Formats: sequence, structure tokens, C-alpha cells
Amino acid sequence: MNLNVGVIRGDGIGPEIVAEAVKVLNKIGEVYGHTYTFKELLLGGASIDVHGIPLTEETIEEAKKCDAVLMGSIGGDPQTSPWYKLEPSKRPEAGLLKIRKELNLFANLRPAVLYDELRGACPLKEEITEGGFDMMIMRELTGGLYFGDRKTVEEDGVLTAYDSLTYNENEIRRIAKRAFDIAMKRRGKVTSVDKANVLDSSRLWRKVVEEVAEDYPEAALKHMLVDNCAMQLVKDPKQFDVILTENMFGDILSDEASMVTGSIGMLASASLNETKFGLYEPSGGSAPDIAGKGIANPIAAILSAAMMLRFSFDLDKEADAIEAAVNKVLKDGYRTIDIMSEGKTQVNTMQIGDLICERIA
Repeated sequence: MNLNVGVIRGDGIGPEIVAEAVKVLNKIGEVYGHTYTFKELLLGGASIDVHGIPLTEETIEEAKKCDAVLMGSIGGDPQTSPWYKLEPSKRPEAGLLKIRKELNLFANLRPAVLYDELRGACPLKEEITEGGFDMMIMRELTGGLYFGDRKTVEEDGVLTAYDSLTYNENEIRRIAKRAFDIAMKRRGKVTSVDKANVLDSSRLWRKVVEEVAEDYPEAALKHMLVDNCAMQLVKDPKQFDVILTENMFGDILSDEASMVTGSIGMLASASLNETKFGLYEPSGGSAPDIAGKGIANPIAAILSAAMMLRFSFDLDKEADAIEAAVNKVLKDGYRTIDIMSEGKTQVNTMQIGDLICERIA
């Protein structure tokens, strides 16, 4: 099978960690008989450096021709990078928002998994983390506050800013269906997170989610207010299977979930549209302070590649092989600096990629 994959290497540590993910994909190709057509694409700061803008129409069109896109982290240091002297619409993150919208990537999947071998890196008490946990955060990605109308105006001599949060029932229904479909392949539990005690958009969200749930009688649905969910994530993360929520709440909660796993460098993500197409990227940032030092953790990018094989190409066996290899490397005691603990063996970015490749079978 030939896999047509776009590759956005990104900014900061992006090129380093994407290189390791591509290395692992090539190893999968050797073992399982697949070939790849990789198309190099520019986005974010790397695109600004070449084209003066964070996303070109050519990149959008080339991405649409691919079956999936593997991406590194986007952006730089807002305090020092010249990219952030540009107007907001021309900064790296604007390109990221635009490609999500242009490719209709409405469903963001962020698994938050605490490996038993990394319990020591988790900031929670040992009695909470014993046995680890495994949840999937389903975040609606192309609607809500981040994509609503916004303006800043002067009213009666006072600067006033407006941001509008808008959802329609179709936007809610499609992400809810995706969440229930994924839950049925896991433990069958959906926790829908909203702020229905205050927001009209959340009341509509809850209504539509309940309607969708009727089509999944074997699934268990629970509603939870976002402030309570934030507390429950640090109190009892094991209770969650699939968390379904809107754009801004999902952004905040998925970052919180990433920290209770011990390191954001371990967390993959996928952004899907209504077809098999997806954009796959690590959940962490571009970490410009460590770029080029060879110490970045590439496991999130590697696990993102595994998600790509699973969700865009239906290659579950190959995805399982990558995940099993990552687990084996951790059990064998190898660590990058961000997850290093006493008695383990510290390795660099390229070495952890090599070790994972060696364990793919």
C-alpha cells in the first residue's frame, strides 16, 4: 500500500521530532510492506520566512491532495521572534487556524495516557495514578469563540473588545457523532462538558448531544460543567473515557490533561474532517528554547504518526506496533530529559527514535 502523506516540519523542535516520526513510518513500511509519497509543505514561521505569510494557497491545495498530513509544532517565542512583530493575521498561529478551517478539520482527538512506567513524572498523588489512565478528549475545532466575530472599538471614550461564541446544531451533531463512534471502540463512556448553567451555546450543545446519544443506546452519557471537569481531571482522571467538548473548553482541558500525564512531549493529537483525511501533530508547543539541542522528546510526534495510520489509513495493526514499541522502550528504561528519572537511561531525540524502530515487529 502506498501512503500519500503531506509533511509539515514546523518551527522550533518541529523538524527534529517530525524527522523521528518519519523514520518510524519508514520502518513500518519496511516491516509491513508499505511505501510512502511524502510531500513537503510549509506552514507557520517556516512559511513566513519563505513567503512572508504563515500559510499560502498553494500549501492548502497541496494538503488537500494528500491522504493525511503529519505536522510538527508551529510558532516561536513571542518575546524574541520577529514573526510576532507582524500583525496577528500574519503570525504563525494564524496559519494553523486557517488550515484547520480550510481543510474542515472539525474534530480534534487528544489522547491523554499515563503510562505506568511514567507514574513518577505525574504531579498527582500515587494513589490517584496507580495503574495509569487512558482518556480521549474530543474537541470541536472549527467553531466557537476562536472563529467567531471579534472587534475592539471605542465606546464613550472606553476601549471595548467583543468576541462572539457561536455554534449551530449541525456543528455540534457532527462532533458528537464522532465522539460516540470512538467511545464505542473504547469503553463506551462519553462525558460531555459544557457551561449549560450560563451559556445559551452550551444549552444547545447539551440538547443536541442528548439527541445523538439516542442513536447509541449501548453508550453511557454523562454531562459535566467545565469547572467541575477541570477539578475532576486532577482528582480522579481514571473516571474519564471520552471527553466531548467545544473549542475553547477543549483547548484548556486538553492542556490540563497533558500535564497530569507527566509530560506534554508524550501526547499525540489528530484533527479530522468528515472523510478519512486528518492532520496529525504533537500536542506540545515548538519549544524554541531547546530547538537544535537534540534533547526534544519525539514520542508525541511518533504516536501522532500511529494515529495517522489508524484513523486515515485503517492500518490498526501497524499503529498497534508503533504504540507497543513505544511502551517497550519505556519499560526498558530509556528516557528523554523531560521524562528522566533516577535509575533510567537518558537518550537524545534521534536515539529514542532509533530505539523505537528497533522494537517494531
